[in-house]
Amino acid sequence: MKIGRIIGTLVGLVVLAGVVFTVYALMTVTHSGDENAKQPTVAGAPADITDARARGEYLTRAADCAACHTVPGGQPFAGGVPFKLPFGTIYSSNITADKDTGIGNWSDDDFVRAMHAGVDKDGRPLYPAFPYTSYTALSRQDILAIKAYLFSLPVAHATARANDLSFPYNQRWAVSLWNAAFLKKQRFEPVAGKPDAWNRGAYLATALGHCGECHTPRNAAFAMKHGEALAGAELQGWKAYNITSDKDHGIGGWSDQELSDYLAKGHAAGRGTASGPMGEVVENSLQYLTPTDVSALVAYLRDVPPQLGGVATAPAAAAGGAPAATNATASLGEQLFVGACAGCHLDNGKGRQSDYASLAGMRSVRDPHATNLTQVVLGGSRLNVGNQHVFMPSFGEAYTDAEIAALSNYVLNRFGGQPGSLSASEVAERRKGM
Repeated sequence: MKIGRIIGTLVGLVVLAGVVFTVYALMTVTHSGDENAKQPTVAGAPADITDARARGEYLTRAADCAACHTVPGGQPFAGGVPFKLPFGTIYSSNITADKDTGIGNWSDDDFVRAMHAGVDKDGRPLYPAFPYTSYTALSRQDILAIKAYLFSLPVAHATARANDLSFPYNQRWAVSLWNAAFLKKQRFEPVAGKPDAWNRGAYLATALGHCGECHTPRNAAFAMKHGEALAGAELQGWKAYNITSDKDHGIGGWSDQELSDYLAKGHAAGRGTASGPMGEVVENSLQYLTPTDVSALVAYLRDVPPQLGGVATAPAAAAGGAPAATNATASLGEQLFVGACAGCHLDNGKGRQSDYASLAGMRSVRDPHATNLTQVVLGGSRLNVGNQHVFMPSFGEAYTDAEIAALSNYVLNRFGGQPGSLSASEVAERRKGM
């Protein structure tokens, strides 16, 4: 009897705690987010951009809104971009000023609340695939400049596509609990004692550019592990590499010029070429930053605490030609490379038509799992930077899973010095996820 009362009391306490936690979550998630807090003194746009529309455009590019809200070939910011997650697919929304299907009826406060607190106009929680956990650090002034720019563009009548999520992730109300646990609604605060360039780089990287959303590992609840900031992660079938200051696994061994080139041009000689999601970031966002802001990003990244893990970086001088293995699979891979790849990449991997075709020093050829390498072979790659149009065709339909595995393993061995062990079944799984 006594035991039954104890169990009943414990169950009651658990239920009460759950109710309290849920009420707290619902209260905090629908609040606009500490709007009376001191606003950041670091502005997202350079001070010499005084035209309001130009300032909003610069901020929208720096925040990389286009990558998530514009389908290839579609109307800008009309939404519909799919995000394939372990628990289903989320589709981005229309953020043009269309009043029926977009955000044309949103007030300034509605828009700020979405960015700071992760809720829509009606107070419903947004899924954290939208990076409000980073945007929450933005100043109200910068957010409203972005809104003003979006409202100056042509509208698109595009109804949002329904998300396809498994239970319980399709229960949107549960995001309120997630926000209560993981969303820290705080504006960016400059770090005392750090140079102005460092603080500007920190604002660009952590709030506006939200680098951590891709490059920081996540816990079981899909929240960023802030103690492992920028240590590298994998999402949508791509590896976002370690970009901490670690010299072996991060970018600590890169020169300032190499980092600047990679950010602004999508390529650093002897280090690699941006592709996949990172290519989109360069194409839609980073190439439009001023040289001063690129330098500020470099200054900040240089100081990110080093983290181990991820694909090891190769010294620039070590690229271009480890002896290939001699087994039958390697022979098939070599035949495929010579027949279809060497014309652009050359036998030594240094690239013929463009430096962007160089395989020298790329982390994708040093990854034993060939994660990004396989994605590029299957789906191809494209990058528009400045006046350059960099393009690699897809070989997904031309080659079987076994052939792509053999080719990838050959490239890993030849140019990365890695004993590739990619199997046809692994290629098949990656093909399904594309």
